[in-house]
Amino acid sequence: MTTLKLIAIGTSTGVIIPKEMLARMNVGKGDTLYAVETPDGGYRLTPYDPDFAARMDKAESIMRRYRNTLHVLSK
Repeated sequence: MTTLKLIAIGTSTGVIIPKEMLARMNVGKGDTLYAVETPDGGYRLTPYDPDFAARMDKAESIMRRYRNTLHVLSK
């Protein structure tokens, strides 16, 4: 387990994430992290936008369903 300490950044509060954690998540300065609430009341930090992932799942479902139509339209 890694402990993160909250620090003051101007009038806001921030956290410094060690570079080893950033490397493991494959993110760097300027990237966006998403805090996703978990069922147990905690949060999970992830570089993946869960809303975007849900929309992509829906798009892939539609593309599978209409594969032949999309193939004809692509010609």
